[in-house]
Amino acid sequence: MIQLRPYQTEAVAAVYDHLRGRDDHPCVVIPTAGGKTPVMATICRDAVQQWNGRVLILAHVKELLEQATEKLHAMAPDLWNKIEVYSAGLKSRDTEHPIIVAGIQSVFRRAAELDRFDLILIDEAHMLPPDGEGMYRTFLAEARAVNPNVRLVGLTATPYRMTTGMICGPENLLNHVCYEVGVRELIVQGYLCGLKTKAGRRKADTSGLHIRGGEFIAGEVEALMDDDALVRSACGEIVEHTRDRHSVLIFAAGVQHAMHVQRTLGEFGHECGFVCGDTLPFERADTLKRFKDGGMKYLVNVNVLTTGFDAPNIDCVALLRPTNSPGLYYQMVGRGFRLDPSKENCLVLDFGGNILRHGPVDALEIKDRPNGNGDAPAKECPQCQAVIHAAYSICPECGYAFPPPRREQHDHEASTASVLSGEVTETEYEVEGVYYSVHVKRDAPEDHPRTMRVDYRVGFNNYRSEWVCFEHTGYARAKAETWWRARSREPFPESSEQAVEICEAGGVAETRSITVRSVTGEKYDRITHHELGPIPPRQDGSDERDDGNLPEYQGPEDDDLPF
Repeated sequence: MIQLRPYQTEAVAAVYDHLRGRDDHPCVVIPTAGGKTPVMATICRDAVQQWNGRVLILAHVKELLEQATEKLHAMAPDLWNKIEVYSAGLKSRDTEHPIIVAGIQSVFRRAAELDRFDLILIDEAHMLPPDGEGMYRTFLAEARAVNPNVRLVGLTATPYRMTTGMICGPENLLNHVCYEVGVRELIVQGYLCGLKTKAGRRKADTSGLHIRGGEFIAGEVEALMDDDALVRSACGEIVEHTRDRHSVLIFAAGVQHAMHVQRTLGEFGHECGFVCGDTLPFERADTLKRFKDGGMKYLVNVNVLTTGFDAPNIDCVALLRPTNSPGLYYQMVGRGFRLDPSKENCLVLDFGGNILRHGPVDALEIKDRPNGNGDAPAKECPQCQAVIHAAYSICPECGYAFPPPRREQHDHEASTASVLSGEVTETEYEVEGVYYSVHVKRDAPEDHPRTMRVDYRVGFNNYRSEWVCFEHTGYARAKAETWWRARSREPFPESSEQAVEICEAGGVAETRSITVRSVTGEKYDRITHHELGPIPPRQDGSDERDDGNLPEYQGPEDDDLPF
């Protein structure tokens, strides 16, 4: 008898409630490694043994068919003689058993041959094609001709397609998420492995990539990634941060890039396996076996180990490619979710800016994106804050000359943006330049107090900002007073314009470094500490600090902060 976890029991009950109370088709969302197969096995057993029905389980690749069949046999041994496979690739075309596991490519025009089904379960339902297209819809139309009452149930970890768009909708094959449990909830309950990210953050430059069908164009991505200096830098960091790790799964941008990574790790003295779609079946099986058994520490792959690959020993996932697909990002990170006695957590090394692009895996930002390349890339002038087209080398508003572009195919260092929401990271940056300007809050009335905006350049086209509220009252004003006293002997500015003038004239101490506090899931970072140089002398020649125009601080008040 299958022993279901509490949330799995709830999922099965939710499916039955939906099928009883509604006429459309439900979807169950359980995170990768959270155990969808016990839910499927329970539904199959109930349908066959209690209701004398027939069940078809559909999947899109041969590996998932084999995996589903093996797991169903292991979890429900009393059903072993009731389960068979229909797949041309597996050379099995059974049509008689009450539970059939089938590849959609083999059956999408053979619904009548397979005869009547009462339930159709779609494993990895995020692989469903866009509305109105694909073999699934063709098969379902024929299956309804055999049994007009057949019902469809989807199971997935990600209820959105690999490119874009939710898989459930009124006109879609699946219509409603009847049950969902989250990643963080299962980690807290001890059912999934915890994740951590490496310290040190830099954003990948993907502004030159174009989008087709919701994803970056593969050829462009690989052309950017396959750079010797960048591959060597990333591989060196992977080796450095995985000295105490046992099984490292690497996602590359293409075959040549993956082979480059494999060679480079070999030069560092580490064997690295390699699999792609063209790898011969026996070679793939041997490589994956050695990796799963612990005989090989590093394994690089291209688009083949995202969905359904089960290797609980993976304790590091390295993303050496950017993706515009939230589903693909989740599936890659999800390879490290499984629990295993050999690991305490799974390290995620993100060299493609994916965490910053999509958000934490337990709080993904999903947007329906139209086909095409989307909005033209833009950038902000650090001197006047004008938002202009990325192609400008000189700001048309103020004349600021941008540094010459330096294309970074992927990050030299892995991002530290936390892969789970709510995690706090503090990162120290060396300040390479400081820019001061007067800032007016967006949509504020003309008489609204202005602020001084301070932009710290901490890397190529990488800035961190803060706002100093000289013209405000209450707590915001008190913070501005503290900020000014720590840096200057000049009188406290009467306006933001005066503050900018004094700062640009050298009247404040140099900022050498800043510490930035980031909370995953929150929109804005905060600067929590500054390392300052010596306070410069007064510009009028006096060495005394002038605090004469500072009013006595009366305590915090409710104040409309500009950020």
